[in-house]
Amino acid sequence: MKRTGVVNLPLHGGKAPRWLFNRMVKLAREVSEIIIYEYGQEEFLRRISNPYWFQAFSCVLGFDWHASGTTTVTTGALKAAIDAEKFGVAVCGGKGGTSRKTPGDIERASDIFSLSSRRTDELIHASKLSARVDNTCVQDSYQLYHHSFFFTEKGKWAVVQQGMNESYARRYHWLGEEVKGFVDEPHAGISCDRKEEKVLNLTAKDSKETRKVSLDLVKDNPVHIEKFLNKNPQKGLMEFEQEFHPAGIPAWREFTMPEHHPVLDIDVGKAGMEVIRKAYEIQPESYEELISLRGMGPKRIRALALISDLLYGTEPSWEDPVKYSFTHGGKDSFPFPVQRRVYDNSILNLRDAVEQAKIGRKEKLYAIKRLHEFVQG
Repeated sequence: MKRTGVVNLPLHGGKAPRWLFNRMVKLAREVSEIIIYEYGQEEFLRRISNPYWFQAFSCVLGFDWHASGTTTVTTGALKAAIDAEKFGVAVCGGKGGTSRKTPGDIERASDIFSLSSRRTDELIHASKLSARVDNTCVQDSYQLYHHSFFFTEKGKWAVVQQGMNESYARRYHWLGEEVKGFVDEPHAGISCDRKEEKVLNLTAKDSKETRKVSLDLVKDNPVHIEKFLNKNPQKGLMEFEQEFHPAGIPAWREFTMPEHHPVLDIDVGKAGMEVIRKAYEIQPESYEELISLRGMGPKRIRALALISDLLYGTEPSWEDPVKYSFTHGGKDSFPFPVQRRVYDNSILNLRDAVEQAKIGRKEKLYAIKRLHEFVQG
């Protein structure tokens, strides 16, 4: 085949025009209503937490496959479209500063659903911890900037959140009914166009011992680990050089190396040690509680993981957990070959929902055309 050119599909800025977004809200409302009516609220959460289905849904609403705004605008359209009282499903949070309002959104929707204060607190905890895990325990260079939390009137929940580095976006999907532990491979799927070579993944099963030892290190007296955390930043060799000028003797230079030097970029400084001391005073009962503590961010969690490895040989996983979906598999057979019947069933259900939606014929035809193009692609 003759190569005639190259196409690059980078992230791009901007926003969906108002005329398009209004139509996306309308279509999202009708499709969601059909799904909830035909299959139930929990099935709606399962589909939202499925990366394949979510991507197809985004394309049906009006996005191209590569558009960087797929996640933010689609969840924004769902938030505007779904009335909690009518559908029994709430969409909370959003992009940037709106994501920090998620707890308030959850409380207001919980009042509508008459959920107990205990259940409301559990939902807020799930929202905060899912974000903390993807920002702290999965250190893949993608900084979270968007968080959407979905839950039903019975308290079932799902999360769709997204992070970005300098070139790519990465979307993380959670489904509450499948989460056995927030730090033990909790994702329903992680979608991205690129697999990173080295990612500190403390949610992997292979990191179980690292999590255990990290917790033990904090619950032990921090004095025992302080010697492994240099209070000064990494220094170059020439910074240890001294020049001597004894009287009557030619000058010479001498290098004096320190007794201790940082290990694998784990310096956390005085502030970091103070956080670890406070954690010691609290005596967290679990790794989930540890990462929930104020100030226990990526750098300190990484430090504990590397010290665990250094002292006890509990090497954490460095395998990037990104994958399209646990539900359908991947086109490269990772984590397993695509289950075509299940995949096709998702597409048929989505097409059926569009065809039944109470929208104008023109919008319906455009939506089905976009779905057809997505399937053929």
